[in-house]
Amino acid sequence: MARDLIDLLWRDHPSAPRGGARGPRARVSTSRVVDAAVALADAEGLAAVTARRLAGDLGLSTMSLYTHVGSRDDLPVLMADAVHAAAPRPPHTEADWRARVRRVAEANLALHTDHPWLLEVADQRTALGPGTIAKYDHELHALDPMGLSDVERDAALTFVLDFARAAARARRPDPHAARMAESWPETGRRLAAYLGADHPLAQRVGAAAGAANNAAYNPEAAWRFGLDRVVAALEPLAAE
Repeated sequence: MARDLIDLLWRDHPSAPRGGARGPRARVSTSRVVDAAVALADAEGLAAVTARRLAGDLGLSTMSLYTHVGSRDDLPVLMADAVHAAAPRPPHTEADWRARVRRVAEANLALHTDHPWLLEVADQRTALGPGTIAKYDHELHALDPMGLSDVERDAALTFVLDFARAAARARRPDPHAARMAESWPETGRRLAAYLGADHPLAQRVGAAAGAANNAAYNPEAAWRFGLDRVVAALEPLAAE
């Protein structure tokens, strides 16, 4: 019988309900199923994580798989929480809150780069899991030196995480990026011929950015600029 998601998320807690002692012992655990799903999503994307595929890889029937993960909708929540639980949580040793905020942002960019399928998990039930709560608590402590109220602290962290998530989304692989970078000088020249005198501001700014970045978009430059703006936006809130 499938368990509730909250019990599956907290399956390792001493208070979590246990299966009955009668009957054969399960050949795989929920954690093994979730780990296999994470590995598959990392390699092939979230769409590849189907019950049939996962059950086949683990030598299970589809029905028995659902006894471990509840439902297909519950599985991405379990996967996201497992990834959050495994994320590094180094101590916040910097006295300067700005350095702490930057480190939190960079850690989340790396997390979503390593596990790009996380960008597709928008289920708010991930907030119920132990891994997600531990990650949240650790990141909230990064803002300790700012002297924020609890509501401000939550909003400030959300602001930083939303920026990191958006930046990770913008960095998703573009199969045309390398070719566009190589051909940009010729492409830019031909585009200018088509445009003529139309949209002069877009032409001037686009040409300057294209020359600086050797492409229409530079994710590293956008990240540095955006993170500087995020830190600057939080500055008035800090009690210094």
